[in-house]
Amino acid sequence: TILFLITMLSVASASEILVSAASDLTGAFKEIGKMYEKESGNRVVFNFGSTGMLAQQIEGGAPVDLFAAANKRYVEDLERKGLIIPETKRVYAVGKIVLATPKGGVKLDSIEDLLRPEIKRIAIANPSHAPYGMAAKEAMEKAGVWNKVKDKVVYAENIRQAMQYLETGNVDAAILAHSVIVGSDVNYTLIPHNLYSPIEQTLAVIKGGTNEKKAREFADFITGPKGRAIMHRYGFDLPVERK
Repeated sequence: TILFLITMLSVASASEILVSAASDLTGAFKEIGKMYEKESGNRVVFNFGSTGMLAQQIEGGAPVDLFAAANKRYVEDLERKGLIIPETKRVYAVGKIVLATPKGGVKLDSIEDLLRPEIKRIAIANPSHAPYGMAAKEAMEKAGVWNKVKDKVVYAENIRQAMQYLETGNVDAAILAHSVIVGSDVNYTLIPHNLYSPIEQTLAVIKGGTNEKKAREFADFITGPKGRAIMHRYGFDLPVERK
């Protein structure tokens, strides 16, 4: 929230980098942040949320140094509004979506299995502002099941909340970011790439942030060998390294 960001800014020191990051990055970025802090001595403060909500906060003047979005569209929108430093924009990962059910629940092999009568509630992130929700809806539309299951769909604020709905048994199935199920014991099946547009996760340094130099350094760390290794472990595909 804006209040959270203002609070963090009020206690921030010159060595702190404020990062607004998509919810699917929570696990990976916490690990990357710890490693970076240990190596650099700089502190990273994260604000995780849905990409659309984070972009709105930045437009509203939230004191953010680095924005790591779940897709490139929102970063490009901020670029058109003159709110990012253009040369810092880069794709740092490509996301994947999975069809998941709770441990002990029925295992689904394809999106068409969402039509099964025992699947009464399906969680996805809200497609109006969450890229992984957009991908989930697109996949169901392309598979020809959306109109038949849309009344079963429960919208979460972000992809982490969709995962919580699944883990707490509030839904029978969910379409989630692969990264949020890493380390969990849910059943899951990867959804074929041809059912949704590429989820090109893009970051950029925000213009006018208090820590531009350190934000650039942290962006380089995310896209460097150590950051890439962690992102890969969380199930992300990685863009080809630029020479």
